[in-house]
Amino acid sequence: MKLGFVSDSLGGMPFETMLDHAARMGVAGVEVNTGGWSKAPHFDLETMKSSAAARRTFLDAFSSRGLEIISLNANGNPLHPTDRAQGDCLLDTIRLAGDMGIQTVCTMSGLPAGAIGDTMPNWIVSSWPPETQEILQFQWQEVLLPFWEGASAVARESGVARIALELHGNQCVYNVPSLQRLRDSIGPVIGANLDPSHLFWMGADPLAAADALGEAIYHVHAKDTMLNAPVQATTSLLENGSLVDIPARSWSYITLGFGHGEDWWRQFCYRLRMVGYDGWLSIEHEDVLLKAREGLEKSIAFLQGVMPVAPSDFKPQDT
Repeated sequence: MKLGFVSDSLGGMPFETMLDHAARMGVAGVEVNTGGWSKAPHFDLETMKSSAAARRTFLDAFSSRGLEIISLNANGNPLHPTDRAQGDCLLDTIRLAGDMGIQTVCTMSGLPAGAIGDTMPNWIVSSWPPETQEILQFQWQEVLLPFWEGASAVARESGVARIALELHGNQCVYNVPSLQRLRDSIGPVIGANLDPSHLFWMGADPLAAADALGEAIYHVHAKDTMLNAPVQATTSLLENGSLVDIPARSWSYITLGFGHGEDWWRQFCYRLRMVGYDGWLSIEHEDVLLKAREGLEKSIAFLQGVMPVAPSDFKPQDT
């Protein structure tokens, strides 16, 4: 496996400074945010679209430091009922990835409105009342599947092999069954960006998810979650309080190792290896209580101690 981080983890730094820190910290690559919910401080989408020279300069900045571009990341809601820019950002990102020789694009599946004419996305997490099933039918058949049929065609035309969908709340694809359903409908260009932090707060088991997804794991975000048991006992994991009020929340994103220790992360890495995943672990640092650089440095050191790097050379002895 190879270690890197998401560029927004150091979003307050200029592009070249961020890459210098990546090289200094000993990671092998950086995953680059291009837009969506990110302000994409390190990637000017419009300039990259229009200028082959800008794309070459961007690629050279990585190669000159011995770094790789892990993937382009257009995390947003491409199915938003009133904001077409997020879907356009994703499609532009796919095309640019092809132009730049990048094989993986990370994103979200998207979440549409619940019916024609609605202006806000609608996440259904229950089978009752009965209208929930009408909403799901509309979202999948009328919006989600048509969009991803078109997006997968763009990926094929652009030479992008993998679209890694983050299993994230407030998205149509948020767990193993919904990822498999979309993958079965669209084809193997669709896979999972397996981020254990979201599965933790939704009550799923990332180890079981790794086993179930197998070859459909295209990317891994290394992010941890702290489950705050005293608050969870009365609030549940259905949390909508402020992301920065950590003591009041039932769960929060946290620096690697502060939520789940080495034993858990060793098991996670080993389960990934067991199902054949030998790709990137891309740290996404979103701990609001630690300085970004300190949290990222601690996360890198933590993963370097638990992740497998070299391929196995075990061979049974002759008898």
